[in-house]
Amino acid sequence: MSSVVPEFPEMLRQLLASEFAFAILLVVFILEGAMLLYVVPSELLVPGALVLIGPEYLIPILAVAVLGATIGQLVLFTVAKRGGRDYLLTRRWFRVSESTLDRFDGWFDRWGPIVVPASNAMLFTRGMLTVPAGLSEMSPREFVVLSAVGTLIFESALAALYLFGGRVL
Repeated sequence: MSSVVPEFPEMLRQLLASEFAFAILLVVFILEGAMLLYVVPSELLVPGALVLIGPEYLIPILAVAVLGATIGQLVLFTVAKRGGRDYLLTRRWFRVSESTLDRFDGWFDRWGPIVVPASNAMLFTRGMLTVPAGLSEMSPREFVVLSAVGTLIFESALAALYLFGGRVL
């Protein structure tokens, strides 16, 4: 068994091994997409699901991951669009500093919408361009497509590393 499993909180391990695994996984990915998941690193979610649910469920796991993360990011995108930057920076649940947000605003200003899927496909920047995108003139439809593409790339790469990389994660 992979070393991924012990990294999961016990309750989450039990839920992902139950008949409610896909529903729980969807909720976990919605929280991850909305930048509200702090109990486990997002890089361990798909490999952990493959361990606990089974690698034969790769496609459904990836589908749930992309759907859930995209829903979560759309919620954060909408909050940014409606509430604005100052609103988010005053929320305790929004754990991004003003200086970090400034840096990602700069990326969005410089590169435009293409940074949404690019950032979603990279470690440590996942979801960070959601707020600048929400503060821009980007449509929700365009955001959903770009967010989903980046998430699919990221989660597929993690699954491939786990499945074909000797399961050393």
